[in-house]
Amino acid sequence: MASTTVTVGSSVGLHARPAGLIAEAAGELDSEVFLAVPGDEPVDASSALLIMTLGAACGDQVEVSGENDADVETIAALVAKDLDA
Repeated sequence: MASTTVTVGSSVGLHARPAGLIAEAAGELDSEVFLAVPGDEPVDASSALLIMTLGAACGDQVEVSGENDADVETIAALVAKDLDA
């Protein structure tokens, strides 16, 4: 299983707009990708609602994991990007 830890780049954290963009991208991938904050269970990255339940704020660390390295990197790049711009 591939895994990487990234810092949330969006100024509002993983709230509605960033979560929606990440979920949309994850839904188009060939494999499942999961997001987790330290100490919590991973959630499906293709669900904006589940992403928002993480409560991840700007600057928080999020673990991105999945079976496919390229898919994990794709979602990790989105989590690290400021999606509010």
